[in-house]
Amino acid sequence: MSKIMNKNSLKNLTFNNRFYNELTADPITENYPRQVKGAFYSKVKPTPVKAPQLVSYSKEVATLLDLDEETCRSDQFSQIFTGNDSLKGMQSYAQCYGGFQFGNWAGQLGDGRAINLGEVLNSAGEHWTLQLKGAGITPYSRTADGLAVLRSSVREYLCSEAMFHLGVPTTRALSLTLTGEDVVRDMFYDGRPQAELGAVVCRVAPSFTRFGNFQIFAARGELEQLKQLTDFTIKNDFPHLGEPNKETYIKWFEEVCIRTAEMIVHWQRVGFVHGVMNTDNMSILGLTIDYGPYGWLEDFNADWTPNTTDAINKRYRYGHQPQIGHWNLGQLANAIYPLIEDVEPLQQALKLYEKCFDQGWHAMMTKKLGLDEYKPQSDNNLFSELFQILSLVETDMTIFFRKLVDIDCSDLENNTFTNEDLIKPFLDAYYQEDILNEPDQVMQGFIKRIADWIRSYRNRICQNTTKKSVRRATMNATNPKYVFRNYLAQLAIDKADQGDFSMVNDLLELFRHPYDEQIDKEQYAAKRPEWARQRAGCSMLSCSS
Repeated sequence: MSKIMNKNSLKNLTFNNRFYNELTADPITENYPRQVKGAFYSKVKPTPVKAPQLVSYSKEVATLLDLDEETCRSDQFSQIFTGNDSLKGMQSYAQCYGGFQFGNWAGQLGDGRAINLGEVLNSAGEHWTLQLKGAGITPYSRTADGLAVLRSSVREYLCSEAMFHLGVPTTRALSLTLTGEDVVRDMFYDGRPQAELGAVVCRVAPSFTRFGNFQIFAARGELEQLKQLTDFTIKNDFPHLGEPNKETYIKWFEEVCIRTAEMIVHWQRVGFVHGVMNTDNMSILGLTIDYGPYGWLEDFNADWTPNTTDAINKRYRYGHQPQIGHWNLGQLANAIYPLIEDVEPLQQALKLYEKCFDQGWHAMMTKKLGLDEYKPQSDNNLFSELFQILSLVETDMTIFFRKLVDIDCSDLENNTFTNEDLIKPFLDAYYQEDILNEPDQVMQGFIKRIADWIRSYRNRICQNTTKKSVRRATMNATNPKYVFRNYLAQLAIDKADQGDFSMVNDLLELFRHPYDEQIDKEQYAAKRPEWARQRAGCSMLSCSS
């Protein structure tokens, strides 16, 4: 009896490599770092490694690709998604792009440690590009080796999936594998490099096209390539806009502005700080891309950035992300100007970004506070005062907002609540809870201020016309119980470095339901422990992989 072929096997993946087939390749096929002119990508194969080993895979992303558990746990899967093997139809390449880094034009950058395996067309008719991060040198690696280490790969793998389940637009991650080889990295840039475990993440997205893909051609005056890329992008990623022409280019840029605004609203909602919002790290689809030195706003500080490189200027701090989104879009507008040759519609699109962000932010805050509707006259002051008091004393953003759901309008009937009574339900959100008991005038003034805000908030929710249960459901679907705190990532990395991948998979499961009360996992909802305040990997991070 002949063996029935598994319809979910790797051999049944259908590759439809539009980027590779429709755009011009670098004519030089040798793989060495260089400037690549007039081409959209360079053909390059992943570097073979000694001993591929699967650490974890995302069952949701596997389902997107029509792959089942048996397939994902096979040796062939590990070999392919670490770069040792390939499938029929795969056409691997690295993209050419440039970018502004920390506000300065950096010239050619490109996929220095990312190699696209190809574009899969799934059974639902969706296109998904498979990309290996850490699979070896490419023509865009400059002086680097194109590899990645386990610690950064764990962070990218888990955060990609956590962000998706939080409802944040993002690239996805299919798998995390070990290479069986060591990679030398100077984690602190202090002249003391160490050997670390090498790893590869398979990233998945409809497209990995960035602002920088367009900027490199504009900067070099390669306008024919600029037009080809823009037409290709509209045709394949924005087909609803119609045939490419000047009017379509304007509509396309407007949509990029809208998608970018929506993405950053979500960042602000969950307290995510990207850490390196260079234009080469901005997706044309409005997806969170390139999880490097990111972090989660734990104690509320709008000036905090997780990136050690940005510690002084704080360009990419939490509170500045909306403005950086606008600035980056302005640089994209400059790049595509030759296709339009009219400043006004581009300026209007940038204003549209501002409008969409402001509307989205107010709508988001309205949901975070469980309000029926946004009332500017009262709510602007309510929002502003809240963020001021959150920043006066170290307050955990995630815990505080989650606790707000317990404020009840019916409490108005009891006017005997003291300031201390009102603040008591929020004590778990304070990093230095004991200072709230200080009798000094400053601290008592703070307690009165936050208690007064709680009274104002309680009065405000009493204006709601929807049921309490609806308000609670809205708030609990907007304010996550669990976020991927840096110290949790570091604990998982510490175990993984010793060959124990249990916490990686536990966290993957946890973040499949970040808004649910998972009673057996309460420890993961706790605020950052004191030991993690200054520990490497738990607070700020470098760009080192």
